[in-house]
Amino acid sequence: MNPAGQLDIRAACRAGELCEIAVDLRRPPVSRLFVGQAPEVVVKTVPYLYSLCSEAQRAAAQAALAVAGDGQPRPVNDAALWTEVLHETLWRLLLDWPAALGLPPARAEFAAWRAERQGDCAGATRRLLDGCVGRLAADCLAALDAADAAAAPAPIPDPAAWLPWWRGEAAAPPAPPMPGSIAAALRGRLAQLETAAQALADGRPFPVAAAGGGGLGLAQSATARGVLTHAVRVADGRVTDYRVLAPTDAFFRDAAGLSGLLAGVAAATRDAARRRLEQAVLALDPCLPYQLEINDA
Repeated sequence: MNPAGQLDIRAACRAGELCEIAVDLRRPPVSRLFVGQAPEVVVKTVPYLYSLCSEAQRAAAQAALAVAGDGQPRPVNDAALWTEVLHETLWRLLLDWPAALGLPPARAEFAAWRAERQGDCAGATRRLLDGCVGRLAADCLAALDAADAAAAPAPIPDPAAWLPWWRGEAAAPPAPPMPGSIAAALRGRLAQLETAAQALADGRPFPVAAAGGGGLGLAQSATARGVLTHAVRVADGRVTDYRVLAPTDAFFRDAAGLSGLLAGVAAATRDAARRRLEQAVLALDPCLPYQLEINDA
């Protein structure tokens, strides 16, 4: 299994529609390694164990551990966090969305931006948005036949709403908002990209928030894929329990998210059904490898 885990998605194609969608998400118990560790060790280790969105992982970890110890989180590197969101968002918009819609990906433009981001990242991003991204976004929305689709809402950290679950007062954490359609997810990504680009240019603080105290801490950070959550219990200066919940864990805990995006979506052939399923998976954007299997019903 990949260190990040594995996602298997199965579906059947019956009378031109996808049905019997099943999701199997497997995650290695990485956060168990933090139990018994001192908080400062966990903060140093988190970015190495969770290399994807490592800046957001570090920010959430240090905020959760700080509030659990009744302290104040250290300042975060806002520019690095905004740049991380831009990188993950541009990767999807320039490479993966076009491929899923039968369009040529903008590999050269993405590579050029990656080279330029070490210098004037804000300027390089604005030039990319005003040129390549705008054109490619219009082509992608046209391929979805959804130029007027409303954007899915932006993810907003709200750790206080999750704290009852971590205290044991609620059976499950709050469910995240799901995009209403594949096109809404794409529109949401485009809106996120614009927000992150402007925030980086303006030097705005990055959205990281925490709640708790008295040995209990829960912190959330925005990421390109949604809200990332770190939850911790600390006693006598050592971690006694630790959980990391990425957006993928919420969106793919069952088949409800994919089923909602694919309800009533017609696919004339098995190949068309596979493309639609690929697009729905991309709309929910897993942060780990996945495999698709489509059978005839």
